[in-house]
This record gives sequence, structure tokens and C-alpha cells, in this order.
Amino acid sequence: MEIGIDSFAAAPLDTKISHVHAIAELLDRIEWADKSGLDIFGLGEHYRKDFLDSASYMILAAAASRTSRIRLTSAVTVLSAADPVRVFQNFATLDLISDGRAEIVAGRGSFIESFPLFGLNLNDYDAIFSEKLDLLLKIRDNETINWLGRFRPTLQNQAIYPRPSQKKLPVWLGVGGTPASFARAGELGLPLMVAVIGGETHRFRPLVDLYRQAGTKAGYAPDQLKVGLHSLGYVADTSDAAVEDYYPGYAKMFTKIGKERGYAPVTRQGFDAQNGPRGALVVGNPEEVAEKILRHSEALGGISRFTFQMDMDIPHHKLLHAIELIGKKVSPIINRTIDKA
Repeated sequence: MEIGIDSFAAAPLDTKISHVHAIAELLDRIEWADKSGLDIFGLGEHYRKDFLDSASYMILAAAASRTSRIRLTSAVTVLSAADPVRVFQNFATLDLISDGRAEIVAGRGSFIESFPLFGLNLNDYDAIFSEKLDLLLKIRDNETINWLGRFRPTLQNQAIYPRPSQKKLPVWLGVGGTPASFARAGELGLPLMVAVIGGETHRFRPLVDLYRQAGTKAGYAPDQLKVGLHSLGYVADTSDAAVEDYYPGYAKMFTKIGKERGYAPVTRQGFDAQNGPRGALVVGNPEEVAEKILRHSEALGGISRFTFQMDMDIPHHKLLHAIELIGKKVSPIINRTIDKA
């Protein structure tokens, strides 16, 4: 199983820490993840004051020059807000810079600020994404294309450059909880990245089954229908230390987001329930975290990738230590267990 980190490049809550310093620390963490043996580092894309990742491919390109083996991906690229031609060109260039380590996780994102920012109509929410995904895949698979759509000018016998180092630039589909999104990924034969940030992970099994059924019906082999899981999580030397580090930032962030969406404030009781055996949170010591990831994998019928979201106002030195624990302890436990099965 591939193990990695997804970051949203959270802006520091401490106003004494500059954004320049925050980006520098993020690049240090990506470099450390590479040295610690992690397989993936992903960056999100947001258009809010809280985050510094609206041009994530720029940060990934900077990271490419400081790493040698880790795969660099979006998490997610908000495709509705972008021109698929430019998305492909940006990530094809990243692929050349990184010598074939770039990936795209395309999705619609969990916020809607990009729609008014780029003059998009929310009534076209799904239609825009569907059309742009179609164009991105056509560009990925063909050097020269002819294409006609509703939301972008026509392309007639148009060649798109540069081409990536990889023969086929990997494109995953990032999804939340919409059945149509799972089915679409299967019908297109795209690997699936499932974001589970609350509730109980096993409840996503029917949707993952829907994805696999749709993919099989469309003629794709089982090994093409990969499933990845993105979860909120963190690792420390002990369970108590992990919770002590993670909970305050988690409560602050999700209470703020919940207030925007009409949800109740976060409580410690609710957090502990989410961090229980079946809950979505993966916070604890290395052995506990490895066991929970394996349990989630079994509940979903097998996953091939797991990524942690750790951006919860945790000091940089503690995030570096968490990354080392994931690479040196969590990942080996998981893969030894899988090898024995």
C-alpha cells in the first residue's frame, strides 16, 4: 500500500509567522517525507484566506527540485475552476521537472469560492466538471485533439504541449459521498481517491462497490480500479500525545467551517467517537494508526493508497516527527501485514 501526506498549505494562525516562512516549512516537510520513505505528497487547491495552495502546482514544482523519489500530486485540482489545457500543461511540466513523478487528482473540491471568482454558475456545477474532465482525459490520451463543448472554446486539430515524461500522466478522480461521482470514476476506468473526513469509513463500502461494478461493466480490469483513502490523521509516539497535538487545531478548524455551514461546534466527545475503532479519524501511536488503516482497507474491500491530512495548527517540528513515524514505523507495519496475508 502507498502511504503519504495531503496538505492544504494552511496559512499560519500565528500572525507573527509569515506566509514566506510557512511555505518554506511546507517544502521542508515534503523533502523530509521523501527522505523518510513516504510514497506520496499531495497539495490541495483552495481560494480562501485560510490556505496558501491556490497555485499548488507551483509548490509541487519547487518540491520536485528538492526530492528524488516521492510522487507529487494535487489533492485535489479543482477542475471546474480551471482550463483543462492549462491543467495538463502545468502537470506535464511538473512531470518533466520531477522526472516522471507527477499525478493529478481531479475533483470538485469541498468549497465553492472558485465559482464567483471565475464567473461560473453554480447551476452548472456538475455539467462544468463533467465536460472539463472529458477534455482533460482527451488531452492526456491524445497529442492532437478535436473537441467541442459548452463551457470552453472549440479546439480544432489542436496539438497540446508539452507532453509529460510518463507515457500516460496518472489522473485520479477525487470524490466525497455522491454515488454519481463513484459511478463516473468506474465508467471512465480512473483510480478513485475517496475523501472520508467524518462518520464511519465502512459506510462508504456500497459506494466503493458501485465504483468497482461500474468499472467492471465498462470493461476495466480489477487492477485498473484502484481505490485510495484520504483521511484526517496524525501520528505521535503515544496516543495521548497524538490527541493532545491534534485536537485543539481540529476543533478550531471544524467549528469554524461548521459555523459557516450551520453545524454544531466540535466537542471532545464527538472527536473521541470519530477517533474510535470505526470512526474516520486516524490519530494515535504508530501501531494503532497502522491497525486502523488496515481495518479501513478491509472495510472498503482493499485500498492501494492512504494519505493523511495533518494541517491542524501543529508545530512544524512535530509534523516532521509525525512524517518520520509514518515513514519508518506505520508504513512498514502495514506492508509487512499485507505481505503476510
